[in-house]
Formats: sequence, C-alpha cells, structure tokens
Amino acid sequence: MMKFSKFFEFAYLAAAAFFLYEAYMIWDEQRSQAYLFLGFVVIGIFMFFFRRHFRHKYGNRKK
Repeated sequence: MMKFSKFFEFAYLAAAAFFLYEAYMIWDEQRSQAYLFLGFVVIGIFMFFFRRHFRHKYGNRKK
C-alpha cells in the first residue's frame, strides 16, 4: 500500500510540471488561463507534500 501511495505523490508532481509547462506555453496568448494553470501547479505541489507528510505519519505509527 505504501508503494502505491508513493506513486501518487509523484503523480501530483508530474501533473504540476505539466501544468507549469502549459502555463508557460500560453502565457502571452491567454493570461487568465495561464493563471488557472499556475493555481493547479500550487495545488499539485501542496498535495505532494500533504500526502508525503501523512504517508510518513502513517508509516511511523505502524512500526
């Protein structure tokens, strides 16, 4: 179960990297949509650290 959780942590980072790339590509044409993508980047990074914290917390409790 912990390996599965670790995979999803990095999936949030991959999604954040994708949204960052998309925001960079459309920055000049559609600035409002780029801001939306940057918001998704922030959420993705937050979720990475949030899930990581709780995975470590759960792992330490189980020992």
